[in-house]
Amino acid sequence: MTPGSLAHVNPGELSSAVIDAVRDAVADGDISVPIPQMAPVEATATGDYATPLPLRLARAAGRSAPEVAAILAKRLAKRPGVRTARTTGPGFLTITMDTPLTARIDESYGLMAVPPAELWPTRPLTFDNPGFRVRFAYARACGVRRHAADLGMRETDGPLDDPRERLLIGLLADFPGRAEQAARQNDPRPFTRHLERIADAYHDVHEQCPALPRGDESVDIRHTARLGLARAARIVLGNGLRMLGEMPEDRL
Repeated sequence: MTPGSLAHVNPGELSSAVIDAVRDAVADGDISVPIPQMAPVEATATGDYATPLPLRLARAAGRSAPEVAAILAKRLAKRPGVRTARTTGPGFLTITMDTPLTARIDESYGLMAVPPAELWPTRPLTFDNPGFRVRFAYARACGVRRHAADLGMRETDGPLDDPRERLLIGLLADFPGRAEQAARQNDPRPFTRHLERIADAYHDVHEQCPALPRGDESVDIRHTARLGLARAARIVLGNGLRMLGEMPEDRL
């Protein structure tokens, strides 16, 4: 088969790509297993994606899970948009995309229909209200965009290796998956709870790993990399609110 690009991958598309790799491996005689209907794919804390499918196929294949993962990784690595596919842990298949997650998040990221939800109350305007935390996180990210424009800052690739940044990246990567889960289960709660977790993580990043220089600080590569992370958080929080039927506000 001709592999399709995974440049704008979401867990559902990546699941299909993994199943295609299984199908090709079976057709080539590398393994003999029933073709599964789907492959569970989860985002990792680094913005990569991992599936335990090799562990589930190992017994039927008569091979170890790492061997099965290596067979599938060889095929997935040829897909456009995939930088590496490799075996990790006891037999997980882990995929790293060509571009960082923040660069892959555009205005269409994760958009899909989710079940109707009872929206959070508008008050109190305190962090005790999860709705306020989500709305304020979006407004904060919008503020970063405005102030960065005033300073003439442009986002660049750069290190995002603080644990708080890595946590936020993992949550952003998992946003499409939680939307798919909500739609599949006809239950908005996994999605709304995930938005709250993204908001909480962004507040920590905004306060402890700021994208904007403070005081007499000079702008450096960490600031411009964090600018991309703030943009990604703004898009995801805004999309999440819109998917729940609420128009996000740039200022609170």
